[in-house]
Amino acid sequence: MAFAPIAWGQSADAAKSQEKEARTLDAVRVTAQKREEDLQKVPISMQVIGSQQLVQQNVADFADYAKLIPSLSYGTAGGGVFSGPGFVQVYMRGVASGGDGNHSGSQPSVGMYLDEQPITTIQGALDIHMYDIERVEALAGPQGTLYGASSQSGTIRIITKKPDPSGYSAGYSIEGNSVTGGGIGHVLEGFVNIPLNDRTAVRLVGWQKHDAGYVDNLHGTRTYPTSGIVDDNAALAENNYNTADTAGLRASARFDINDRWTITPQLIAQKQKAYGSAGIDPLVGSAAAGYDASTGSMAVKHFNPESSDDRWHQAALTVEGKIGNFDLTYVFSQLRRDVDSESDYSDYGFWYDSLAGYGAYFYDNNHNLINPAQYIQAIDGYKRTSHELRVASPQDNRLRLVAGLFWQEQTHNIEQRYRIDGLADVLSVSGWPQTIWLTQQDRRDRDQAIFGQVTFDVTDKIELNAGGRWFRSDNGLQGYFGFANGYSSGSSLDPVDRYGEAGCYAQYGAKSNWVPYDGAPCKVVDKRVKENDAIYRLNATWKIDDKKMVYATWSQGYRPGGINRRGTLPPYVSDFLTNYEFGWKTSWANDTLIFNGALFREDWKDFQFSYLGQNGLTEIRNANQAQIKGVELDLSWAATYNLQITGGFAWYDAKLTDNYCGWLRPGGKPETVCPPGTLDPNGAVVTGPQAASGTRLPVTPKFKGTLNARYTLDFAGGEAYAQASLSHAGSRRVDLRQAETALLGYLNAYTLTDLSTGWRKNNWTIDLFLKNALDKRAQMSRFAQCAALTCGNEPYTVIAQPRTFGIRFSQEF
Repeated sequence: MAFAPIAWGQSADAAKSQEKEARTLDAVRVTAQKREEDLQKVPISMQVIGSQQLVQQNVADFADYAKLIPSLSYGTAGGGVFSGPGFVQVYMRGVASGGDGNHSGSQPSVGMYLDEQPITTIQGALDIHMYDIERVEALAGPQGTLYGASSQSGTIRIITKKPDPSGYSAGYSIEGNSVTGGGIGHVLEGFVNIPLNDRTAVRLVGWQKHDAGYVDNLHGTRTYPTSGIVDDNAALAENNYNTADTAGLRASARFDINDRWTITPQLIAQKQKAYGSAGIDPLVGSAAAGYDASTGSMAVKHFNPESSDDRWHQAALTVEGKIGNFDLTYVFSQLRRDVDSESDYSDYGFWYDSLAGYGAYFYDNNHNLINPAQYIQAIDGYKRTSHELRVASPQDNRLRLVAGLFWQEQTHNIEQRYRIDGLADVLSVSGWPQTIWLTQQDRRDRDQAIFGQVTFDVTDKIELNAGGRWFRSDNGLQGYFGFANGYSSGSSLDPVDRYGEAGCYAQYGAKSNWVPYDGAPCKVVDKRVKENDAIYRLNATWKIDDKKMVYATWSQGYRPGGINRRGTLPPYVSDFLTNYEFGWKTSWANDTLIFNGALFREDWKDFQFSYLGQNGLTEIRNANQAQIKGVELDLSWAATYNLQITGGFAWYDAKLTDNYCGWLRPGGKPETVCPPGTLDPNGAVVTGPQAASGTRLPVTPKFKGTLNARYTLDFAGGEAYAQASLSHAGSRRVDLRQAETALLGYLNAYTLTDLSTGWRKNNWTIDLFLKNALDKRAQMSRFAQCAALTCGNEPYTVIAQPRTFGIRFSQEF
């Protein structure tokens, strides 16, 4: 679907006569199918936010454009992962089980691309600063035949503006903003396009911004029940402490070697330092959580530093040319991301102490009980290298082909220290003082694929399309995870299931036989899983006339399998999504009205479900079947010469179609029959399925929509405008399982209102805007620091940024 194509076209005669007739909606060009096409001719449910609208809607980051795309939802990592910017999990069309985002969890189900390059890492996609961007393309439904493994349920493509040898251009923008109840922020941006000759150009883009905070870390105390120890956070108390400072640059060049070959290298780099918690805690004044009585409406009480130093760069090279009549494209990209983070994990210590007397097990070298509050210090290193080589036949042929090869490898070097100050040496992991738990692991995911798509014009009105992707994946995980020998690491378990130093003893015997692994005591896990399979796509399109078309699509998407760290658990295998879709794209009233839509059903087979299991270890299982039914509608209307109205709406019915019992049958299939009173494989009494057939899938609302109206008029020798935008999302489930839902609850429905006005004259523009103008506390996501049945007593809710007033001055040359 075409979301708000806002480029306007007006005939010369109309301009001369200055007749105030309705403008027409210009054609929008996209590259969703690996070739440039008119958006209204592409048989995909697709939303596009163009360059002009990105500016008009004050889109600066992921959260800003996510609310404009009804098919898109997102969550925030928990389980001790830093919850600030750059760590969201992206979902499309309701294909979400919740619980993703852990370093040893499933790969994402939505592919994120910057131009031709994938930018998705295991714990979240890069949060690209949205300046000097040509458009955002959101492709709903499986896109696996052309985009591969992480495009199971959809693909988001951010297309940058390219170097232009035809002429010099430059621009800059200065913004200041203030958050109600929070701090003051700013944004500085600029670009320059420099032609070096008629075949060569360079484009440079830079940005620096400060995101104001609005969550307070209140001064307070927390009392641990077993020892009576009182923790005090006076040294860390701070108002508006969830700030972020970002600086980045993007450099690209274009070399037209001749009329047939072009080379475009690109380098983008960003550094972001973020602080504080994105979530607010409703229990900041609750004695049940061990706190004193001080309270705040947008606040937490945390007792350890929280920050993230996120540095990444991506180099890319695109070569485009012709061999005979065929277009050839080669794309190389290499991403490196390094994140140093620290997170408060004191909820884990408090709730385990309250529920199980946890505090009695932690003492210093003199056997005195100590404060059991934990905090996490993490160093994560990501690398991703990809190559794609493809050919495309001439677009005006009756039979058209796109085919190619793809290869990528991504690695994640993981170091996470769970620390307790003053912890006895005997309770600390060897060589890591005051560390109760250490994760020192390396994850490597590889995949290769051959893909192709053939289109045939049966007549001038009927088009058939068939595509496939044949893939092979090879994923592995090795390293150390667990406690010191002085504290249980599964020593009562079967030796193959032991971890930590107990696992070192079980696998290698005496300590003198241990071989250190990257500074850790030994290697307790070394697992690998290989798979190969294929997915397919079929499409039929009927072009009723030049302005209207309907299409029917059957398509598949997949997500690779991987490794469970716990020794006795089998690997989890690929899950597959099958899509049945009927859609339409239409233009009416002399191209002043565009109305697109799609009806679909998606069957999600053996979907991957990540959660924190025994001893807080992430477990991933293939958790039965689900089905998503939906309707997506999109409207663009040039109501009058001055008034433009756009909207996008989506309705989803996403449910389990089998019981989820929580364990596997012999042979690896998920168990669906678990009546109350029976015993599970561990001998525990079953109370019924953890999630019954018919349970709503988490994260996605039943309805999400956005509506925008923009009025322009001539004023004082320039053009002025006034704009209002509404975005609405219904209530959302947080967790798939019933017991966890009883603790975490549902996210409430919300409606956000954005207002803006401005004036453009000659080459400069001034804009004033109000984001979240009615200052609603919209609930965007929710998480807990550890397993929901423990830390779910104290969930954190991420809210939309409170009302923000901003003023921006921009100029182009």
